[in-house]
Amino acid sequence: MTVPRRRPQDIRAYLLQGIDDNPRGIVTETAKHFAVTRQAVLRHVRSLLAEGKIAVQGRTRDRRYTVVPIAKVELSLIISPDLEEHVIWRQSIRPALEGVRENVLGICQYGFTEMLRNAIDHSESPRAVAMLDYSPHRIRIRVADSGVGVFNKIQKAFNLPDPRDAILELAKGKLTTDPKRHTGEGIFFASRMFDRFSILSGKLYFAHKEQGDDWLLEDEDQSAGTMVSMVISPSSEWTTQEIFDRFASSDGNFGFSKTHVPVVLARYGDENLVSRSQAKRLLSRFERFREIVLDFKNVSTIGQAFADEVFRVFPHDHPQVHLYPINVTSQVIRMISRAVAAGASESGEGNGAAQL
Repeated sequence: MTVPRRRPQDIRAYLLQGIDDNPRGIVTETAKHFAVTRQAVLRHVRSLLAEGKIAVQGRTRDRRYTVVPIAKVELSLIISPDLEEHVIWRQSIRPALEGVRENVLGICQYGFTEMLRNAIDHSESPRAVAMLDYSPHRIRIRVADSGVGVFNKIQKAFNLPDPRDAILELAKGKLTTDPKRHTGEGIFFASRMFDRFSILSGKLYFAHKEQGDDWLLEDEDQSAGTMVSMVISPSSEWTTQEIFDRFASSDGNFGFSKTHVPVVLARYGDENLVSRSQAKRLLSRFERFREIVLDFKNVSTIGQAFADEVFRVFPHDHPQVHLYPINVTSQVIRMISRAVAAGASESGEGNGAAQL
């Protein structure tokens, strides 16, 4: 096993990041992660305490560390036609982020204004709460409301059979219940700009990590309204434009013409993806894009009918759309190859077919 680099800045960054998740056991965890002694880690802890970057409560085994925020903001907002997201950003959020690099500010501004505007236009809530927590290792922005709930609203607006279907549609992008005033791009791009992006609404929790992981969790408890949380490191180097460019197709079209879809979101629980109806659920609105990356991470098998609908029937009907499956197992490759071969023999051409 490769041991992570033991530079002081790496150990300190790991401590700051980990304290949120494991405030009592972070010293032991850090020592194990870097293969160093507890005494070595404690030297860094004492330095962070002296610099005022962390605080401690309790003694010996009951010690609990917390990261000292650089700035915190919490606003209770009355939703009305006069509420303007850019004004709230300029007057209340931006001043608390003094010293943050420009590219990170751009991402924070995009995410905050898009999510607050969504609450204003879609939530049907009388109030919204906007929160900023700025610490040395991360910036966290949250926007919450007590309205109808984003997943339930999308389910009803698009006549979807289940609120879980709304999460799959959001992950694709270009989804809005108000096309006259919105493009349906805000949540999609914000979820790709931040290190971590999550939505809690009703009994469903959707999260996306910058590394590309998407997951859906279900809870028995019902959460009123919608809570959006966005987290980014102050040292992040990418820009909003780089994220926009990532989803422009390779044919020179600079619009939002490429998307990345986690296929696992088309599955309920531990069911297998085997039917044409499941495939059609996945394929819904694909014709709005030119290039679609189908990410099969955490999908080990698919059925013949599912593969045929996605990789033969759909490309035949939509030759202008190109499918690119990634993270495929050997079984998934076999099913895709079979469908692609059948489509090629029928048409004599591979236009729109999946690129393996």
